Amino acid sequence: MPSHPKNHFIHPALTNFADECSATLARLLAYVGTLALFVMIGVHSWDQLELDTAAEPIEQPGFTQALRSRPAFAVSSLDPPEKSESYEIFRHPAGGRKDVFHWGPPGEKPVAELEIYRPGSEFDGSEPATRDLASRMAEGSHEVLEAAGVIESKFGSVALFQRPGRIDLARSCLGFSRSLDDSILQISGWSCQGTTLPARRAAIGCMLDRLTSLAAGNEPRLAELFAHAELKRSGCSGPLSIAADWATGVENPRLRGPL
Repeated sequence: MPSHPKNHFIHPALTNFADECSATLARLLAYVGTLALFVMIGVHSWDQLELDTAAEPIEQPGFTQALRSRPAFAVSSLDPPEKSESYEIFRHPAGGRKDVFHWGPPGEKPVAELEIYRPGSEFDGSEPATRDLASRMAEGSHEVLEAAGVIESKFGSVALFQRPGRIDLARSCLGFSRSLDDSILQISGWSCQGTTLPARRAAIGCMLDRLTSLAAGNEPRLAELFAHAELKRSGCSGPLSIAADWATGVENPRLRGPL
């Protein structure tokens, strides 16, 4: 039988189709490779971002003014020159609350401050209370305060402080701080009232003596604390230039008569 010769002819359409398939496959491989490269870069950037975030401390929200909160404290029997310039309330997302009084002529720097702090879970017991007090007294300064004696109040003994390097004690503003009932309440502040050191000590004593609680809310321990404090109230009245008790004065007491 006669043999038929093998046909080596391929239709041009089939050749074009094969070329198109090869080109499409090459473009697909290039696309997949590029996409994989972008994925690798994204994963690396995310890991680096997590490392940087872990290395840097996360800034926590702090105290913000609570305009709708009701006053919980009052300072009674203030004379017109000592009229409270402001009463502000600040709250912390972790539960803390600060009630802050300021006294002074309108539009001028306050001459006295009283802060009542009820800590929440944001409270750090390892941080000295005088650090925040120093910042408030010196408008943001982080200097360390020096001890300036003790006064007695209806809340017990209250430590006094002054800014360092104050040679003229009679003209220095005095800070004070007192932690009550296992830190359920912290009372602190400062005063520049009075022209002598005893007058400034007396001004702080009267400020604390006149502090009263308006509403303890759901805090029976706070209500009990103020109830007991009122039993020890000295009844401070009149001008704030009352002489300080000689036993708690900063200077050495002057004894009368020969020994």
